[in-house]
Amino acid sequence: MTVVLVETDATGAIEVSREALTFVRELAQPVSALVVGEIPAGLADQLGAYGVVSMLHAKGTAFTTYAPAAWAAAVVAAASASGAAVVTAAGTPRGNEVMAHVACRLDVAMAANVVTIDGTDPLLVSRQVLGGSALEELQLDDAPAVLSVAGHACVAKPADSPVATKVDAIDVQVSDDDLRAHVARTEAGERDESGALKTARVVVGAGRGAGSADGFKDLVELTDLLGGTLGVSRVVTSLGWRPHHEQVGQTGSRISPDLYIPCGISGAIQHWVGCSSAKTILAINSDPDAPMVTKAHYAVIGDLHKIVPAINEELRRRRA
Repeated sequence: MTVVLVETDATGAIEVSREALTFVRELAQPVSALVVGEIPAGLADQLGAYGVVSMLHAKGTAFTTYAPAAWAAAVVAAASASGAAVVTAAGTPRGNEVMAHVACRLDVAMAANVVTIDGTDPLLVSRQVLGGSALEELQLDDAPAVLSVAGHACVAKPADSPVATKVDAIDVQVSDDDLRAHVARTEAGERDESGALKTARVVVGAGRGAGSADGFKDLVELTDLLGGTLGVSRVVTSLGWRPHHEQVGQTGSRISPDLYIPCGISGAIQHWVGCSSAKTILAINSDPDAPMVTKAHYAVIGDLHKIVPAINEELRRRRA
């Protein structure tokens, strides 16, 4: 049995949790999902579509807000109740934090940000390290094996044969110490469109090569012509040229569009971590040896302020 901690929002399981459910099907074990707190409408049917045989529900006043130690207690209870051989979550900040607590409680090792399963007997995995610049191969001998699945390690895909998901409440013993660290309140920013960036099918990237805060006109037009979303490098936000919610990278959003067009972005490892899951990368850069150019599927070498307007003109011509 594999237990997956599933994070939810108003629409059901979030995308990276659905990716984790898809990922663990490689283990060829029955899958149970643990949901902590309120259950969104229709979640059981959604989980059934992903092959989840049972949804374990941890409810009560201890779970009205996020408390990592309390959530870890719920995961341990779910693993014990189901006899799980593998316990996992999506590699979100919350998922990694809870799995770290779980590993400590069970006195086992944890593999964070796993991207592939290389063998099941024994369990062999590869995980991202050094900000995604390298892969580490691990053999997980502990029982249960505790790991998190890196975001976009696979595409979320329903199972070939949906199942009827059974819903069971589990009893979780939560102490006062488990609630000492908890979310007291949440506040939405004045503007946060990072969600749009994470789900965009086309992203136009802009880096230092834009030149200044006034150098984005053509890039914004290209974004609009392609029906995409603008993403920028860290240096752009650090200089104050564009807002932080547009940042792609290790400290920004991790994206997996069908097409990514980084313009004037050198491709530092921190940025590459955020965009490496793109299906196709077309780099526009004046430096033929820039890391982004050497890693891209296609590249156009030249000044983005000449190339991007030419692309826009051709797109407008074809649409006319």
